[in-house]
Amino acid sequence: MSKGVIKKVAGPLVIAEGMRDANMYDVVRVSERRLIGEIIEMHGDQASIQVYEETSGLGPGEAVESMEVPLSVELGPGLITSIYDGIQRPLDDIMKVSGNNLKRGVEVPSLKRDLKWEFVPCAKVGDEVEAGDIIGTVEETVIVSHKIMIPYGIKGTIKSITAGTYTVEETVAVVETADGDREITLMQKWPVRKGRPYARKLPPTMPLITGQRVVDTFFPIARGGVAAVPGPFGSGKTVIQHQLAKWAEADIVVYIGCGERGNEMTDVLNEFPELKDPKTGHSLMQRTVLIANTSDMPVAAREASIYTGITIAEYFRDMGYSVALMADSTSRWAEALREMSGRLEEMPGEEGYPAYLGSRLAQFYERAGSVITLGKDGREGALSVIGAVSPPGGDISEPVSQATLRIVKVFWGLDSALAYKRHFPAINWLTSYSLYLDNISGWFKDKVAPDWMEDRQKLMSLLQDEAELEEIVKMVGMDALSAHDRLKMEAARSIREDFLHQNSFHEVDTYSSLKKQLLMMRLVIAFYEQCNEALDNGAGINALLKLPVREKIGRYKYTLEEQLDGEYSAVLEELSKEVSDCCGKEDF
Repeated sequence: MSKGVIKKVAGPLVIAEGMRDANMYDVVRVSERRLIGEIIEMHGDQASIQVYEETSGLGPGEAVESMEVPLSVELGPGLITSIYDGIQRPLDDIMKVSGNNLKRGVEVPSLKRDLKWEFVPCAKVGDEVEAGDIIGTVEETVIVSHKIMIPYGIKGTIKSITAGTYTVEETVAVVETADGDREITLMQKWPVRKGRPYARKLPPTMPLITGQRVVDTFFPIARGGVAAVPGPFGSGKTVIQHQLAKWAEADIVVYIGCGERGNEMTDVLNEFPELKDPKTGHSLMQRTVLIANTSDMPVAAREASIYTGITIAEYFRDMGYSVALMADSTSRWAEALREMSGRLEEMPGEEGYPAYLGSRLAQFYERAGSVITLGKDGREGALSVIGAVSPPGGDISEPVSQATLRIVKVFWGLDSALAYKRHFPAINWLTSYSLYLDNISGWFKDKVAPDWMEDRQKLMSLLQDEAELEEIVKMVGMDALSAHDRLKMEAARSIREDFLHQNSFHEVDTYSSLKKQLLMMRLVIAFYEQCNEALDNGAGINALLKLPVREKIGRYKYTLEEQLDGEYSAVLEELSKEVSDCCGKEDF
């Protein structure tokens, strides 16, 4: 092992000399306290090390030892329901060892070594296997069946495989390879900064259904896609991510609290175990991995946390699952990059961020995707990434937001003005966009309704027309508008208040199926088109705007799933009757 001594300590950055034999990104142990760190720069025999723990008390002359392996995560049964810090140390196990406050230098394995898992083989002796092939399963939780795969780089014939209960370190199978026998355990390791391999990437042709109307109808994200949620303080970034974690059609959820406030992370840790998974009725934690790296934890670990999270997510993707990863927030991660870059005395880029900010963000987001995995059966897995961005003062012209928008294809722009009006989700429909629409429009037409995209466009046009008409209203007042324009304004208000506004705490409205979204769109369009026709036939605008049926259109979102068709027909019938009653009458 390469051993050196500390030359300089600058916060989380330690300079060690005598490290000529060490490599970039090696994990090191610093001083006799055994603090964990990672080499991020080499100059001759000097290594710059970012230490993932508090460095107070360290001084020149103390020993540094390279472990000669890159920072890696342990992948195996026990990941689900776990709560880790940024470098995959289990916080519950650390608490048992050191109490409520994290002590430095605590060495705790990421996966519990004493737990035994029931291994059920699905391969047999004599089978030819290669990297990615599934040889058996472990029932990890009541929801998740953990698939044991042949690790990358192994190809050969199964020599022995035995059912039974095993710890993650015990051998469950032996594979005879060209280089000798290789023992297979329930656990494998993978370096976090390197994306896990796959056979090929698939084009994004299917949406990730979330049950949130503004997302699914207006700005959908593809399965295996990437989205950014930039927004100022208090605009609802965290609530949106919680809603997506709960309702998105994903088998596994990985939630990374990267540099968030401690109290917010505490809320997440308290809420997730109590949230009921709507699909199974069990706790949402039964399919969730949480990575908690709060703003008071060492800044270097914040930089590692998103790599730890996405590597765990890729592992479940390789099993053939659909995984949703929430990173909250990448701005705090970028701040950690900026701090480490400053301590390394690198040339700063825009606003002090390092020049490589954009490429690091791209490396992270590019690991998302829908793929055909390694292995002979060619499973299809998907990893969708939703990253929150917290621009200072809500200004999305700052470098992190701009670098993110150059990479992602979905932008859900949160608006503090909407949040102050209590309009949630506070996604601004005029500034947000989704570049996946062309790819996934065929899916909506085939699976939901042929006129889905057409109806969506009608709603968007009404909202855009409303924004233009509002400028006229501000200058000369509502009375200056024609009857048709006033109707347009009212139809747009109905879209905003009845369709786009969604109460995440209401037991029915918290989730909208695609069928309900379609029927809601059709009701609003029917109101607008029938009233437009009535205006041409001499109906008065005031009478049309005061139709009693409008309240029923607004309350349709609270309709239970099994009553959708009946209620839709009843409202449509009532609308036609009331509109026809207005025709030919004087306005009031």
